[in-house]
Amino acid sequence: MNKDFDKWNKIKKEVDSKIENDRLFFADGDVWWVHLGLNVGFESNGKDKEFMRPVIVLKKHNKYSFLALPLTTASKTNKYRISVGIIDGKNAFANLSQIRNLDSKRLINKTGHLNVKIMRKIKEKTRRVNLD
Repeated sequence: MNKDFDKWNKIKKEVDSKIENDRLFFADGDVWWVHLGLNVGFESNGKDKEFMRPVIVLKKHNKYSFLALPLTTASKTNKYRISVGIIDGKNAFANLSQIRNLDSKRLINKTGHLNVKIMRKIKEKTRRVNLD
């Protein structure tokens, strides 16, 4: 599969050029669409022309960065996937193997917030999976 890295690079430059004062407010447990990009190999990619993907804000470090957990609609059963319910009208699963730090410039729009019970389950599973 040929990937159009040049197209993503143009969008990445636009995302990076956002003015510092335009940072959006976000919190742990929020679900946001972000510009995730076009990545290498088996890493989670953004979709469509804007290279977007929903993520969970797992841990806000400060107003500039956060630990993100990409979401997928692929319901493959394994220790790296947790069902998080319906997000934007689709069954969504957190993909624990793709956890990564993101800059808040990547945020596009907030689509929801996970309940405390699901967030607790995700954080517990994240700790266990990443130690195995």
